Amino acid sequence: MASPYPIRPARGLTTAVLALLVALGAAPAVADEAPTGAPLLKETQHFTIDPVVDGLLVVGGFTFSELLSLIISTGEIVPQAPGNPDKLLAIDRVAVNQHIDPHANSYSTIGLFIAYGYAIFDPILSGFRDGRNALVVDGILYAESIAITQTFTEVTKISVRRPRPLDYANCYPTPQPSSCSSTDLQLSFFSGHASTTATIVGTASYLAFTRSGPRSARPWITLGVGTALTAFVSYERVRSGYHFPTDVIMGSLAGAGIGVLVPHFHRRPHYHNQLLESSPVIIGYAPAGNGGHELTLQWSF
Repeated sequence: MASPYPIRPARGLTTAVLALLVALGAAPAVADEAPTGAPLLKETQHFTIDPVVDGLLVVGGFTFSELLSLIISTGEIVPQAPGNPDKLLAIDRVAVNQHIDPHANSYSTIGLFIAYGYAIFDPILSGFRDGRNALVVDGILYAESIAITQTFTEVTKISVRRPRPLDYANCYPTPQPSSCSSTDLQLSFFSGHASTTATIVGTASYLAFTRSGPRSARPWITLGVGTALTAFVSYERVRSGYHFPTDVIMGSLAGAGIGVLVPHFHRRPHYHNQLLESSPVIIGYAPAGNGGHELTLQWSF
């Protein structure tokens, strides 16, 4: 059942708005019949990549993240002493008052490496199941999700410069020069471990649901195990004293969102027996009779 709701914006909808809709993957409404000569894609060809755009995002993202990390490591950005911990949100005070687990940092890093390992292993499995094209495409999707997430994380960290819980334990009220001079101690918000793990889980889950059959348990297992792994990494980051609860919550949300959006924006329409594969959400744009324009939002359920 389809429920269209037309939205008529003001006249003269700018080209920039249309370009934004296209960039966000909002395609015009299309007829049920496939156009003449439309390609009949294989069941395994769910995604498309652009070597120039995707290559730039992957290389540029990782390069930016690494360069910023090098700048941070020099100590040229002087950290600020933390303020009164009573000003923290109630949910975050536990990170300051807790007994820090000395092994939690290692546990969280192990969890992150497990996620990295899956991001390498999963495209290889896709290659065996669906061919070399699936291996290349899935590998690029994982790399792009991670690159964008890490860039977004680093930019947010250096912009917010929130003290870590360790800062409050070691540097308040009297800063100790030996342990309070590192710029890294000002990079609490948000958690890179949590965001990277979550983005890998988001991409893995999206790919699993797309490439698996309707009765397959694989996507649900991927989502369940991935969610548990993200929760484990997030918990250990708090126990290590490197992050507040809000740091890992925001990191997980940001990472999961990017991890889902990257493969979603690479989806390509399928034509089966000259019929277009239905999409749950369609955004259409067309000139209106009164000289304006009409934007139509339609969904099916």
